[in-house]
Amino acid sequence: MDKENIGQKFSKAFRALGRWFAFFGEHFIKGDILTKLSFCILGLSNIIRGQIIKGLLFLGIEAAYIFYMVNTGIHSLGGLKDLGSRKQGMVMDDKLGIFVMQKGDNSMLILLYGVVAMSITIAFIIFYRTALRSALSVQKVKERGGRPAGFLEEIKACFDKDLHKTLMALPVTGILLFTVLPLFFMILIAFTNYDHDHQPPGNLFTWVGLLNFKTILFSGKTISHTFWLILGWTFVWAVFATGLNYLFGILLALLINRKETKAKGLWRTLFVISIAVPQFVSLLVVRTMLNNSGAVNALLHQLGLLAPGKYLPFLSDPTWARITVIIVNLWVGIPYTMLITTGILSNIPSDLYESAKVDGAKPVTIFFKITMPYVLFVTTPYLITQFIGNFNNFNVIYFLTGGGPDSLSYYQAGKTDLLVTWLYKLTTGQMKDYSFASTIGILVFIISAIFSLTTYRRTASYNREEDFQ
Repeated sequence: MDKENIGQKFSKAFRALGRWFAFFGEHFIKGDILTKLSFCILGLSNIIRGQIIKGLLFLGIEAAYIFYMVNTGIHSLGGLKDLGSRKQGMVMDDKLGIFVMQKGDNSMLILLYGVVAMSITIAFIIFYRTALRSALSVQKVKERGGRPAGFLEEIKACFDKDLHKTLMALPVTGILLFTVLPLFFMILIAFTNYDHDHQPPGNLFTWVGLLNFKTILFSGKTISHTFWLILGWTFVWAVFATGLNYLFGILLALLINRKETKAKGLWRTLFVISIAVPQFVSLLVVRTMLNNSGAVNALLHQLGLLAPGKYLPFLSDPTWARITVIIVNLWVGIPYTMLITTGILSNIPSDLYESAKVDGAKPVTIFFKITMPYVLFVTTPYLITQFIGNFNNFNVIYFLTGGGPDSLSYYQAGKTDLLVTWLYKLTTGQMKDYSFASTIGILVFIISAIFSLTTYRRTASYNREEDFQ
């Protein structure tokens, strides 16, 4: 993504935003007296011009929004200013002459209610815009001498020409309520000091701006030191986990698809079994086997390969543990690549191979000149998603090592922790640092988004899509 494209996209976005708000001015100028009054009394233009039920719905929703804002919304939005000021604690009751418990503010609830009020306000603005469009639309129908559509006719249209809107309404609402809204709330946490020293209602938290980002990235404290080390290991893990799974998956698919290989279906089934078994079950079994006193070390003792009292530290030594998680990940990752590559290999035109053989090309040359470019061309998007998936791979690390072995030089993290597992520990450990966890989540998103977009836009799969015919 070059600078020109970025500039064009920002320019286009600002123009679209300007048009969105210019809508209100244009509709006010074009509207007659009823449409202009609809800016204050939603639905008035519809009610007077025959769309009584629709107009009453607009008016009812406007009334409900005003009622909510007067009773709760304005107070909720006002609370966002400082996220509460009254702490919970013992205070002297002058009337009783004793100390009594004073109920304090709850910064988290104040933030949550504020986010809800903001969301309702944004939703109402969108609805307000829709109502004004409807007011001008019914005005134009009347000016042309037509009859505005009745309520039942508009309901029928929702299952005919507007069916796509009807079908999308429920999923979009679910995404907004259960994905966007909680995500927005968690993003705001990153700009507060909601950590182990500020747990409401006893200790309130408040806004700190970009201080958490500065602390994690540039402070030089233990948490900053931990972040950079874990980020480096996360990249190393993602590169090896993705690259090795991809390479061995392709080689396995080629091996099984050879003409000389017998019982191809049986071989594929054997490897697919590892997908059928729940991943956490496989990982917990392997974890038990690789413990210092697990089955593998016990077997080595019985074979005389290890002296009594000695063991191989598969999961207890930092270097061993990192190598172990990469190798174990091959067991659960290779079958996926094998299945995908098998389908691609069967679609490579056979005349390409025959022409290469006629020209005297060797198997190695055919692999690097025909097979690998073709597979890479098709699977590049898959490869990028796998890299991002491994960058945020929670299961393998959590179930296999739990992020360990732990280190005193790390801030609530172990030597095999990835950013995503460290983030989890920051929210569930004894010292709950939600603000740092949220900050790390934002940084992970930024890294993943930049890598995905820049990489994908530079690939042949994106730039030469027409070549794959």
